[in-house]
Amino acid sequence: METKKTETKAKAKKKTFRGIESAFLVIVACFIIALCIFHFILGNPANFMDNDPTGHPLPGNMLGTIYKGGVIVPVLQTLLLTVLVLSVERAFALMKAKGKGSTTKFVENIKAALADGDIQKAQAICDKQQGSVASVVTSVLKKYAEMEANDTLTKEQKLTYIQKEVEEATALELPTLEQNLSVVATMTTLGTLTGLLGTVLGMIKAFAALANAGAPDSIALSTGISEALVNTAFGIGTGALAVISYNFFTSKIDKITYAIDEVGFSIVQTYAATHK
Repeated sequence: METKKTETKAKAKKKTFRGIESAFLVIVACFIIALCIFHFILGNPANFMDNDPTGHPLPGNMLGTIYKGGVIVPVLQTLLLTVLVLSVERAFALMKAKGKGSTTKFVENIKAALADGDIQKAQAICDKQQGSVASVVTSVLKKYAEMEANDTLTKEQKLTYIQKEVEEATALELPTLEQNLSVVATMTTLGTLTGLLGTVLGMIKAFAALANAGAPDSIALSTGISEALVNTAFGIGTGALAVISYNFFTSKIDKITYAIDEVGFSIVQTYAATHK
């Protein structure tokens, strides 16, 4: 039994693109890129008056204004880039998991082949479709054929084995479909909270500039306000993008899971209806 599970896992692993396994490496790479953008693009002296990054940004220069957001900006850029990278990675992985054609049409074709008792046709459809749904169906069809050739088990036992194969094959596929989505879900809260932290730090600097005796330090005041507003915008944008990405891919996974459940149920019912 353990040998069978190992073989099934090996087949599942070599079938399609499984996605980026280490989200930590993605975060580190995004942080390095964010630092480069912050220092060499946003902090370019050409974005500031008198070519001095410690001074005011040029009028209308957004790059210099964003640079004034302070040290929280590269952190927020890291979170934003991470969401973007993992969203692209999940889009590609789920596209591969879906297979080459319509999942709905694939399920209908499998049902039709099973209704005709043509297991070879159903297998050919799986080979053409590929993807996670087809991988699960392939495993179940092999168990289906194995049960047909078995004369020692009762019908109820055979149905139990087929149903168990559906569950095991599905359990192998779901973790790869949901891979890295937990990181994206974390960014929905982390992005907003980091932006809020930057806002608070910026307001502290702004009020500190106002508290100076005599005339307020205009550069310190504007820097504090810029830091607060830039970080607020970045935090809200990152959180919103993460929420949209997470919900979008979750809905895609739900559709794939539903297709797997539907075709698995159909295979079990077909066996129950066509065998004594």
